[in-house]
Amino acid sequence: MIAPLVIVGPTASGKSGLALELARRHGAEIVSADAMAVYRDMDIGTAKPTAEERAEVPHHGLDVVDAGEEFTVSRFQQLAADAIADIESRRRPVVVVGGTGLYIRAVVDDFDVPPRYPDVRRRLEADPDTNGLWRRLAQLDPPASTKMLPTNRRRIIRALEVTIGSGRPFSGFGPGVDRYPPTRFMMAGLDIGRDDLDRRIDERYDRQMIEGMLAEVAAVAEAGMSRTAAQALGYKELLAHLRGDCTLDDALDEAKRRTRRFARRQQRWFRRDPRIVWFDASAGDLVEQIERWWPARPTEAADAG
Repeated sequence: MIAPLVIVGPTASGKSGLALELARRHGAEIVSADAMAVYRDMDIGTAKPTAEERAEVPHHGLDVVDAGEEFTVSRFQQLAADAIADIESRRRPVVVVGGTGLYIRAVVDDFDVPPRYPDVRRRLEADPDTNGLWRRLAQLDPPASTKMLPTNRRRIIRALEVTIGSGRPFSGFGPGVDRYPPTRFMMAGLDIGRDDLDRRIDERYDRQMIEGMLAEVAAVAEAGMSRTAAQALGYKELLAHLRGDCTLDDALDEAKRRTRRFARRQQRWFRRDPRIVWFDASAGDLVEQIERWWPARPTEAADAG
């Protein structure tokens, strides 16, 4: 059985195109690990593959829920595990592609994902004192508090939600994101320079606007968006414009700035994983480099052997 391949890297680095070409060549199926691509009708802004590409190569993990629904890491983990098992049962290669770090780790390391405790979360969110919440976390789960900034409200609330709701320290779940055990997955990372990445991000937004992203955001917002979906890169800023809070140019400038910052965080996250082998995203023979490293062969050849 061919080892499943994982392709990671920052947004706009070319992961999806690379995955598609490898899948075409080797009869693989693709599992998306993108936290926003799970939402239906959020197509242009999440740079989903086209209908033609999806007809050519089977994709899993896209269009799973309406934008008004919340979607959790644990739900993705089960979806991905089921998809990978199904693909491999048919003796097809698997290519996992995405930039959502926790989704990737949930697949690669089979994380023990903590459950949700909505009532506890609502109480925590009602407290405006983020620093006070962090101090509370430091008392209840010191190891968890040292891994997040006192200003990172989202992570602090999640850690407290789990610690209080389960009665078990948040840091006690799974091997932890700072441990990298052996895995059967082969992990390829796309390395790209900052200037090149910034240019790609800007160009992609310009192209998405021509393709109708503003109308897409308006339509999805009218149908209803979950808190998570409404925070998606580009959508949040265009929603502000549609509310009359800023001009379209200002919204796009902010979307580009926010996406650049997010890309830097992605790069730092993936760089910590020593299992990832890095490839130059701008290399003309990138596909061939991956093929020489990933021991994939056309399905027919694999079956014949």
